[in-house]
Amino acid sequence: MPNLLSGNAVIGQSGGPTAVINQSLAGIIEGLRAGLAASGQVKRIFGMRHGVRGLVKPGSDGLVDLSQIDKAKLEALARTPSAALGSTRDKPDQAYCEKILDGCRRNDIRYFFYIGGNDSADTCRIVSEMAAQAGYELRCFHVPKTIDNDLLENDHTPGFPSAARYVSLALMGDALDNASLGGIKINVIMGRNAGFLTAASSLARGQAATGAAPQDRPAPHLIFLPEAPFSTDAFLADVEAVYTRLGRCQIAVSEGIRDEKGEEIAPRLMRGAGEVDAHGNVQLSGSGALGDGLADLVKTGLTPKGGKAPRVRADTFGYIQRCWPEPSPVDMEEARAVGRYAAELAAKGDASASVIIVRVSNAHDAYASACARADLSAVARRTRHVPAEFISGSNDVSAAFHDYCRPLVGDLPKLERL
Repeated sequence: MPNLLSGNAVIGQSGGPTAVINQSLAGIIEGLRAGLAASGQVKRIFGMRHGVRGLVKPGSDGLVDLSQIDKAKLEALARTPSAALGSTRDKPDQAYCEKILDGCRRNDIRYFFYIGGNDSADTCRIVSEMAAQAGYELRCFHVPKTIDNDLLENDHTPGFPSAARYVSLALMGDALDNASLGGIKINVIMGRNAGFLTAASSLARGQAATGAAPQDRPAPHLIFLPEAPFSTDAFLADVEAVYTRLGRCQIAVSEGIRDEKGEEIAPRLMRGAGEVDAHGNVQLSGSGALGDGLADLVKTGLTPKGGKAPRVRADTFGYIQRCWPEPSPVDMEEARAVGRYAAELAAKGDASASVIIVRVSNAHDAYASACARADLSAVARRTRHVPAEFISGSNDVSAAFHDYCRPLVGDLPKLERL
């Protein structure tokens, strides 16, 4: 018989919101209702307002009772983008996690579910270990979420397919705009340490990457990831080759591009003017500095002496990528499934785990995935990068990446031009 505890459950959402994070919230609630709540082990299901901040806040203002939410409202909530409970960027240390554990004691929490990225997995790990050391029985489960797709052990993460779909569609339309007027267009896409989302721009081509020269590829003609060293000289040469041949050039570039020494390009172009977060990192998302810097670089580098500068424009997609309200159908289903699976692990007596997605079939017309468990320590505070087999040279992705990503985003429109 599984070792089941009697008490309350709590659910939180952490980090950047996604288009499907509330599907996971609904999945956990459904799973608890079908299992531990139905059998009486879970008395009440609480939601944390703004992640773990809601649990450490004195009194009851930081918690919302989700026990009686009706099915219709739960379904509507699941289809709503962004974090319904509110989120947080807090990265709890040992002292903070002690406060979280105190909040669990005060509210008789025995089942702790946290939806988020690798920092959220680490929070679960620390709280689980501290509870064990203190002799307080607590079950801790991490439910994956991140548009960056950078969690180890996972084939991909909930939130990524929908953001990848948005990027693909945006680049499709932008390519036609670029073809209409000509010139050079730079699109800066989220991804400080992992370039999966920028790589997804390749789906806008409607076909797998073929290894052709940049000027012979469908748009986007150039794709730059953090995993491939970025050279300003090579960048200018690539842009010039495409622009000279086609009179236009569409570029997708990750906000986290780095040089051969691993140093970020964006802070260099910002010339020290960028906003710095609590961890000393220059803020990249929400800033147009990288796009503007690259645009200036192109204008300076490609303007003939005494001639006219090429038409160059830059867009920074920023937060709009995260919560566009037309998510990938695959993403909605999988985000719901990982939530249910976390509740099922709890009902089986598992003490702690991170839920992961495993790909079962890769065929576009027969794609399938399944949920599995991993130890929290295998996911916590670690970053997955775009593997070498998904990268083609310094400015493109491979056909293998196309095969990997294409089944995740759903059907894309077929567009034509004269």
